[in-house]
Amino acid sequence: MTTLLRIAGLGLALVVALLFAVFVGDQGPWYFAWVVGTVMIVLISGAGAILFDAQTDNTQEGEV
Repeated sequence: MTTLLRIAGLGLALVVALLFAVFVGDQGPWYFAWVVGTVMIVLISGAGAILFDAQTDNTQEGEV
């Protein structure tokens, strides 16, 4: 059952991507770069926040 849901989700993502590509036309690469860049910024800032939190936890315990 989970495999069927996974395939359906990937199919839905494919349809959304194709519709997005059709609607944006020639500006597709710009929008693609914008979406990928935004996702990367969010992921990198999240990773930085996790590392900062781990670092502050270690310094409160007396470790450096």
